[in-house]
Amino acid sequence: MTFIQQQRDTRSGRRALVAGSVGNLIEWYEFGVYGYFATIIAARFFTPEGGSAAEALVKTYASFALAFFFRPVGAALFGRLGDRIGRRPVLVLVITLMTVATTLIGALPTYAQAGALAPWLLTFLRVLQGLSAGGEFGGAVSVMTEFAPPGRRGLYGSLQSFTVALGLLAGAGAAALLATVLTAEQLGAWGWRLPFLLTLPLGLGALWLRLRLDETPAFVAQRSEETPAPREVVRAVVLGAGRIMGWAAAGYTFLVVLPSYLQSSLGATFQQALVASVLANLGFAAAIVPAGLLSDRLGRRSVMVSGAVLVVVLAVPLLNLLQQPGVSNTVKGAAVCGAGAVVGLLAGPGPAMLSEMFPTRVRCTGLGLAYALSNAVFSGCAGLIITETIERTGSMDVPAYYAAAACAVSVPALLTLPSPRRAGVPKTGVERAG
Repeated sequence: MTFIQQQRDTRSGRRALVAGSVGNLIEWYEFGVYGYFATIIAARFFTPEGGSAAEALVKTYASFALAFFFRPVGAALFGRLGDRIGRRPVLVLVITLMTVATTLIGALPTYAQAGALAPWLLTFLRVLQGLSAGGEFGGAVSVMTEFAPPGRRGLYGSLQSFTVALGLLAGAGAAALLATVLTAEQLGAWGWRLPFLLTLPLGLGALWLRLRLDETPAFVAQRSEETPAPREVVRAVVLGAGRIMGWAAAGYTFLVVLPSYLQSSLGATFQQALVASVLANLGFAAAIVPAGLLSDRLGRRSVMVSGAVLVVVLAVPLLNLLQQPGVSNTVKGAAVCGAGAVVGLLAGPGPAMLSEMFPTRVRCTGLGLAYALSNAVFSGCAGLIITETIERTGSMDVPAYYAAAACAVSVPALLTLPSPRRAGVPKTGVERAG
């Protein structure tokens, strides 16, 4: 390889990292904003005259969950396109759809203005977001890991997860800023719309970056690659979903659902809940890239199993700590920051792990479906399950049990990961070790 070719490949790889991750940042910014403003959205869209606040919050999370259940549809649709016509056109299409749907949420009429039509319009836009998000992950991770140099897929893939943290932090920052500069009345009346409308310029910038993106070398070279049997792909999708179910459940429980839980169950103010969310996401962000790097050296299995086991052990004690009124805010802040860091151990190696499970011909579809299915069940339903279960049982420990149980089930699936450091490991299904 000539020096000029090396320079060209380096520039293409860097461009792929930026273009692949920026759409993911916007996606999770919006999902974070929706979670942080869940109580306000509930009051504006799901509370007709005589409805209770708890009932409205459950309906808000039901709309939240519905978007996640359309992710597998989007993963199958856009993933198939990405595997047939290329990663670049699909990434352009999904960022356009996400930007339009998210911006329109900021312009929707409320229940008071449009009656029963308002929640249906919101739900329709959430469905469009779910479709685009389903295609986003498979395409972005394929681009980032297929441009990665040998032995650096963990690092390149971890940057996709890192933008999840950045997106959630950006959403929390926007919500915290608005809560500081606006009164509660202004925030509820029109201030909540601003973070959604901000998606328009962000999305246009992401679209420009993706239009300049090169197609991945792996996709260009995969013409001679044998297509795996459908049964092998399905098996790998199910196994992949099982491997990341703990990541999905713990991530959404600690990083997105936590603010509404603190407000509705522990009586925290909106500002206090946002501070807790910011601290959790800071811990999450700080751990992701080191975890990805570590997985390139020690293997995905060691790092991800450690993260899952730590969630199982620490989830209940952490929540009990937050429930104690005598514990200082400094200690509580350190606890939620640590919880985020533990989730980062799962999220850092996760994208590379999924990418390595599928050959190029089915990578977009396979890893996108595995991620979307797991997130539909264990992330999208987290707020709904936790809120409804607390309402019915009165138990304040439900979020911890939910995250710990999902991680406990995920551990056996993670233990089937091949070790790239051990010679002679047989390939499992379509999975590629290393």
